[in-house]
Amino acid sequence: MEARCEAYLGTREGDAAHDLEHTRRVVANARALARIEGARLDIVVPAAWLHDCVNVPKDSPDRPRASRLAAAEAVRLLSAWDVPAALLPDIAHAIEAHSFAAGIAPASLEAGVLQDADRLDALGAIGLARCLMLGAELGRPLYVPADPFCERRRPDDLASSVDHFYTKLLGLAATFTTEAGRAEAARRTRMLRLFLDELRHELGWSG
Repeated sequence: MEARCEAYLGTREGDAAHDLEHTRRVVANARALARIEGARLDIVVPAAWLHDCVNVPKDSPDRPRASRLAAAEAVRLLSAWDVPAALLPDIAHAIEAHSFAAGIAPASLEAGVLQDADRLDALGAIGLARCLMLGAELGRPLYVPADPFCERRRPDDLASSVDHFYTKLLGLAATFTTEAGRAEAARRTRMLRLFLDELRHELGWSG
């Protein structure tokens, strides 16, 4: 099943932050969390592989529907690959609930594991790189020169990549549902804050 998932995803187009390597990292995160938390791998692993099997651009008005579309496509694929039908509702729910934009609360341990696994990839060094890559792909500047750290204005994702730290990334750790996920999220969030501290130093050093 995993080889089929990987082969299928290799034919799909994604944005800079949602490529095959992102999926592989989410699968690895999900396995690790599942083993620590005691979640079912037969639900977590296929859900992790297919959580982004339908890609909707971040700036699309349809973005909140992306996880539901992916869940439906995953069920279609897994049914064709003879995955037991009894697993499909739980796999579908995990995929639906993983998305930040969808706003669906995880109703199972497995769904919480996948949500945390995906959100971990938005934090730390990898999350920083993904944020900047996607911002560049969308034509957004790194920061707003007049107020880089949103001290005198409301953060706006459309304004800059650094704004995204304040609209979403720095608050993600509070949304984690597993103990292991929360601990790792806190560590990775500290790295993001170190980046902002260094950026503040560098922008102020010569001025």
